[in-house]
Amino acid sequence: MCSNVEEKRKKVIVDADACPRSIKEIISMLTSEYSWEMITVASIDHNIIGEHKHIIVDNESQAADMMVMKIASKGNIVVTQDWGLAAIVMGKGVRVISPRGIIYDEKSIDFLLEERDMKAKLRRKGGRTKGPSAWSKEDDERFENNMKKLMCHKKEIVEED
Repeated sequence: MCSNVEEKRKKVIVDADACPRSIKEIISMLTSEYSWEMITVASIDHNIIGEHKHIIVDNESQAADMMVMKIASKGNIVVTQDWGLAAIVMGKGVRVISPRGIIYDEKSIDFLLEERDMKAKLRRKGGRTKGPSAWSKEDDERFENNMKKLMCHKKEIVEED
């Protein structure tokens, strides 16, 4: 357990459109344990159930991302696999972690955005790119360990294998 003596209740904001159920369950457990507020944001097309605050947005492209950007503020943590959204909220002093437990920083986000651009160019030319690997228990464990460290402001981070 870490000490969290700040007056304002901190928030974990989840870009929930593509966030695995196991990760939302881990976030719910940790926010309860550490007295943080959990907020999920998803389009009307998704059925998000839980005892946390849930914001429903239209099913228009980027609607959930726009809402996450609007409500995120310094000291919050955002959970997203969207590198563009991660880069934007990081500029507001928000810490960002992917559902696979990868904590984004300025160096990694620049690399990821450049990689995204190169892969998009390749696909436009008819090329194919590899998708993500199958979800694993190790992903859940990495996420939980690194999320705890973010919530407690610790530096040692569990890297992806």
